[in-house]
Amino acid sequence: MTEFPKREFFFKPVLQAIHELGGSGTNDEINDKVIAILKISEESLAVIHKNTNQTEFEYQMAWVRTMLKSQGLLENSQRGVWSISSSADFTLVNLALDKKLESQINQEVNEEENWKEKVIDVITEHLSPAAFERLIQRLLREKGFTQVEVTGRSGDGGIDGRGIARINGILSFHVIFQCKRYKSTSKVGSKDIRDFRGAMVGRTDKGLFITTASFTRDAIAEATRDGAPTIDLMDGEKLAEKLKELNLGLKIQLKETVKVDEDWFKNFEKNH
Repeated sequence: MTEFPKREFFFKPVLQAIHELGGSGTNDEINDKVIAILKISEESLAVIHKNTNQTEFEYQMAWVRTMLKSQGLLENSQRGVWSISSSADFTLVNLALDKKLESQINQEVNEEENWKEKVIDVITEHLSPAAFERLIQRLLREKGFTQVEVTGRSGDGGIDGRGIARINGILSFHVIFQCKRYKSTSKVGSKDIRDFRGAMVGRTDKGLFITTASFTRDAIAEATRDGAPTIDLMDGEKLAEKLKELNLGLKIQLKETVKVDEDWFKNFEKNH
């Protein structure tokens, strides 16, 4: 596919992707599956959506998932896992959206993108590299890591810190991590992943690469390359989501919705 597909072309592939993933999937899993289904080119995937730091593909995928949710076809858990709704009625789906619903979906997608962009901007504009490392240290501790140490030494092969990840209080893994505080429009490439892996040799078999930016597809492939120690990746979007999940630097404000019960008022007519 040489041209970027129009929004409506994503409706069925998204549902197909979730079905092939076993009925549920994360944003990344669904995106990767849709890319494979539609054979979207690397050139198309690199196109940036206007007025945002997201790619056109990421924005449209977020829009389509939100639209399908509004149609009652998809559900989204608090952990960001999308699934086909148990009450989904595909015979009632209306893909020809009216202006009001389209505007509502645009607002919801933009609001989700805006707060993530803002938190990444705060980190990149107002935190020094050392402060960013301390933020990651706090985040990892909140997620259950112990003995989290920020090395902060230059010439350490890109190693910014280490810690112990515990699973269910039984298993533990020694993890080395690297932090890259880049602008959200930047990309971490495969060379960065290879260099980090080289620094891991002889120290640990588990690495974590955290950035405020995003990873190229080559970098993602390199991180899970067969025969090499796996490196877990956390991009800017995942970082923002984790900060929200842990209430670190983010306050969730719930809006009050007032609904008028017309039938309640009409009952006064019946009493005369």
